Amino acid sequence: MISLDEAVTARLESHGERFEVLVDPDAALAIKRGEFDGELEDVIAARDVFENASRGDRPAEEDLETVFETTDPMEIIPEVIEEGEIQITAEQREEMQERKRRQLINTIARNAVNPQMDNAPHPPERIESALEQAGFTVDPMEPVEAQIDDALDALRPVIPIRFEEVTVAVSLPADYAGSGQAQIREFGELEREEWQSDGSWVGVLTFPAGMRNELYDLVAEVTSGEGETRVIKDKDELSTR
Repeated sequence: MISLDEAVTARLESHGERFEVLVDPDAALAIKRGEFDGELEDVIAARDVFENASRGDRPAEEDLETVFETTDPMEIIPEVIEEGEIQITAEQREEMQERKRRQLINTIARNAVNPQMDNAPHPPERIESALEQAGFTVDPMEPVEAQIDDALDALRPVIPIRFEEVTVAVSLPADYAGSGQAQIREFGELEREEWQSDGSWVGVLTFPAGMRNELYDLVAEVTSGEGETRVIKDKDELSTR
């Protein structure tokens, strides 16, 4: 379950009665769109249906039976969300907007590159500044994924940017290969790997180009700076510098 501070109220009025439930705002929007695939228990603040959630008042059981043909809250809650309205305060709306703004910036920074600078990643600060310059406003009621294309359209007149993947060959010395390769291989799509005769490990990974520096930092961390990387175009190429 989530805390009351994280929840918003979904309200359904039917048969002259009001029914309210407390739910995570993003989950509520996903449920209304038919896109929720998680556990209801994880996104509600109470296994209960209220007449007035702020006061804790509960409707009569006969009213629940009349409207929903059940008194089971876990059956009623999704229906209230799907058929009702999401009540969001101005403060909650601002919090949702800021959280999704950060998510949008981080998503773009992890996937986008600067095609005029040898496909170097754009730092999140640059993305944030460019979005502000472009006057782009994040919609707190829409999924971040649905706003990426519009954000990129707004960014392109301001900074050179495009989404791109990069393929990098990674070499881990024998002393670090055992534990290090398990972390490296999870970083992106492992195209190919080889264990060398000296016990070292070489792998080729493809991942969003904006995450290149993150990979370099990870390789340095797991090998105490002794690992090697090389951006490659031919995925069959395993030599590294």
